[in-house]
Amino acid sequence: MQDLKTVIIQADLTWENPEENRTCFSRKIDMISESVDLIVLPEMFSTGFTMKPYNVAETMHGKTILWMQNIAKIKSTAITGSLIIKENNNYYNRLVFAYPSGEIQTYDKRHTFTLAGEHEVYTSGREKLILEYKGWKICPLICYDLRFPVWARNVETYDLLLYVANWPKPRIAAWNALLKARAIENMAYCIGVNRVGFDINKHEYSGHSAAYNSLGEQISNIPPSSEMTQIVTLNAIHLQKTREKLQFLNDRDSFQIDI
Repeated sequence: MQDLKTVIIQADLTWENPEENRTCFSRKIDMISESVDLIVLPEMFSTGFTMKPYNVAETMHGKTILWMQNIAKIKSTAITGSLIIKENNNYYNRLVFAYPSGEIQTYDKRHTFTLAGEHEVYTSGREKLILEYKGWKICPLICYDLRFPVWARNVETYDLLLYVANWPKPRIAAWNALLKARAIENMAYCIGVNRVGFDINKHEYSGHSAAYNSLGEQISNIPPSSEMTQIVTLNAIHLQKTREKLQFLNDRDSFQIDI
């Protein structure tokens, strides 16, 4: 297990315009001047958080998936974020994790955001994903999942918890508190990547993208409400030593989730 050099891209999104968003992220990624291990984009990074998926949904062989695979191969890095996928006549808010090899793994958002009617449009996921990359076990989740600690509970001894989001400014205090709490209770690094700007419905997003270590200490310094790309290094030895010393995960409760 080595240190994991991770790129957080906090960005504004162009509404329901995958081509423009891909171009924007390509420019930001091209500006990264050093070798990195993982690039993290926001939720629905190609469209914004739309409840009209029929306008912009893609397939698993669509342009955005191919773009992610191409970025991963060219930059020799993994890249992840969520986008709208149509499959078997269902729409999914699907996180895609593309490896440098071009291989992909996916996670469908478990907790659809009922306040916005997401549950009426998108099919909820039913499986938690724990993926392995460069010796790290990673648990990727999406936005509203952050409010449900049981789903994120570290029964698999994962090392990194990832949240990609379109989390609105009026409830940003909850975002800040819950990201830190998830890091502490799961004794894992926790990274949350949120968008900035306004969407077509005049909802404002203030970012507050952040990375925390397993003690809940913030290791990033991304200014709110600004587009910014920041590299954070996740220290493998720090994580291992903290767990060996404190061993809080040994006392976790056993349980089973009924889905």
